[in-house]
Amino acid sequence: MMRIKHKNWNWMKPMRILTIVFLATFAGGLSSAWAEVKVGLVFDKGGKDDKSFNSSAFRGATEAKDKLKAFIKYVEATDDSAYEPLLKSMAKKDFDLIIAVGVAQGEAVKKVASQFPDKHFVLVDAEVNAPNVKSLMFEEHEGSYLVGAIAAMASKSGQLGFIGGMDIPLIRRFHVAYEAGAKKINPKVKVVSNYVGVTGDAWNNPPKAKELALSQYSSGVDVIFSAAGASGMGIFDAAEEKKKYAIGVDSNQNWVKPGLILTSMLKKIDQAVFKAIEEVSKSQFKAGTQRFGLKDGGIDYAIDQHNEKLMTDAIRKQADQLKAAIIAGKVKVPDFYKNEKK
Repeated sequence: MMRIKHKNWNWMKPMRILTIVFLATFAGGLSSAWAEVKVGLVFDKGGKDDKSFNSSAFRGATEAKDKLKAFIKYVEATDDSAYEPLLKSMAKKDFDLIIAVGVAQGEAVKKVASQFPDKHFVLVDAEVNAPNVKSLMFEEHEGSYLVGAIAAMASKSGQLGFIGGMDIPLIRRFHVAYEAGAKKINPKVKVVSNYVGVTGDAWNNPPKAKELALSQYSSGVDVIFSAAGASGMGIFDAAEEKKKYAIGVDSNQNWVKPGLILTSMLKKIDQAVFKAIEEVSKSQFKAGTQRFGLKDGGIDYAIDQHNEKLMTDAIRKQADQLKAAIIAGKVKVPDFYKNEKK
């Protein structure tokens, strides 16, 4: 390409700036205008980088961007009062699908979906019965039972820990099943439990979670199951400091502290989110509740290069036998949701 030399480029500076602005604006327009489907995501207070629940949803959306040419835009709520205005703001724009991530968004989705009946909504971890809402629900108690059993098999002290984020029925569901799974293996096992808090801030408070974890480890606990969103990073830091085990949640978190994360209880939110976006891209959106558990692979435990030495053949064999028994209905996993309704 021929280069034009000029002693003074200052006269061209306004033109160059205008060109850059134009190209940036045009490129942004292309990504949206040429997209097969336009998706807006509203994350809860843990944010998309929580390495847990929200991160999994974002992974699914990113996969849709790569494979389905979806245009993706996301926002992160600063507090619980932000959900409704954020959802409403997206509903007013030309998104084909709006995804609300987290149980705390249930009421906001219910209200906004009724105000925008022509929009499609997906709600993760809560149910809304509306003709334009798909609810993605997971049988997290099944996975929690399984990792409880794994924790009991790996424990040398016979003392286990559980640290939840916000003290709500959803996290109680993890807690109850985890303890039941542990006692399936060792009826004498002791389970110590704590919750980070009672507000949405509990999902993003690693220092508080670390404090709780250090206290549990110091009391004799040698494995802690974290169900605390981004706060779980504090639990993993405590595991590293005390050289004891932790169990991850939602995403595969084995890599966070290799050799110290015994396993992770997987909720494959990424796959469910991708599938929901794919359905909209094919004009096949269906409202209603869709459930995922051990049987269909929506719930599982994680094995990879970071924890394969911790998960001995004996532990894996017994865990897989228990998994098969749960799927076959031979083992009944206690469900806090059902107990709560009694």
